[in-house]
Amino acid sequence: MNAARPRRVLLLCGGRSDEHDVSMASARSVLEAVDGALDVTPAVIDRSGRLLPAEASRRALASTSASAPGDDPPRVPVAGESPATAPENMAAALARLRDEGFDVVFPLLHGPYGEDGSVQGLLRLLGVPFVGSDVLGSAVAMDKLMMKAVLAAHGFPQVGYGGLTRSAWGEDRHAGLASLAGLAWPRFVKPANLGSSIGIRRVETPAELAEAVDAAFAFDRRVIVEEGVVGARELEVAVLGNDAPQVSPVGEIRFQSSFYDYDTKYTDGRAELLIPAPVPGGVAGRARDLARHAFTALDGAGLARVDFLYREASDELFLNEVNTIPGFTRHSMYPKLFRAAGIAYPELIGRLLDLACEPR
Repeated sequence: MNAARPRRVLLLCGGRSDEHDVSMASARSVLEAVDGALDVTPAVIDRSGRLLPAEASRRALASTSASAPGDDPPRVPVAGESPATAPENMAAALARLRDEGFDVVFPLLHGPYGEDGSVQGLLRLLGVPFVGSDVLGSAVAMDKLMMKAVLAAHGFPQVGYGGLTRSAWGEDRHAGLASLAGLAWPRFVKPANLGSSIGIRRVETPAELAEAVDAAFAFDRRVIVEEGVVGARELEVAVLGNDAPQVSPVGEIRFQSSFYDYDTKYTDGRAELLIPAPVPGGVAGRARDLARHAFTALDGAGLARVDFLYREASDELFLNEVNTIPGFTRHSMYPKLFRAAGIAYPELIGRLLDLACEPR
């Protein structure tokens, strides 16, 4: 591998997770932005887990070019399903691609099997430089329960939450519900390992809770239940760097739906992105400091988007999530935040590729 500025880039996208469409949209934006400035070869992982050859990958990206994430409903996985492609086959395919002389891999994969440390571990074993956090940062940030436990140990402000496992829920759901009794209403029920608001429900009453937990267990064996913050404003900060990360201005997302769900995120006109966020300077400064410290606490690298809930009435700021591979289309919040900081989308891609080649 060449440690100089990368010239040949392997763009991994798609994937088996329910965020497949989001990944494909992000990858198309990257290909359009580089426009021959870099030699970028797409490698699409299809929904069954197969790594497609380069030409088939280009066709797959072109065939969905007119689609937006969310055009098709998220696929509900069957509990206990296994990959269609054995791990050693994926390893062999990536090893062959490595031997073709790529300088760096951009694993633009969202959700499980891509953002959770799985692919990062494989690339690490193959000795391939890659964009983004390593195995530890990826795995911890992907699992909401583990992420919150680590952030709590560092003293970050967070909403109250509790966790459930599918096996314990199946044995005694009454005990599971009792373990959540101290949480305020409303509550949000989420799969522990998924993004793009897939599988999330807002519940207002105890009668709705069990059904929402059942629905979340269709996506993951672990579920997190969080307190809702009534009247909260949603703020986001983008992070760029390795050991000395740079943070963006603060952005705010406004919407009319009951929460920032999948359709609201990926349907034009349903959400408004405000950059910079119209919040007091002290609030913006706190959010930026917390974002930087959370990134380092989770051993982040390359990029991340850190999400906050801001309760204006009490001037409280709660760290909600850290996303190590955020949505990366031109219209996504992450590149827009850095555009406001003076870093255009093509330059942002170049910066990330440079960071990937720094010694780790």
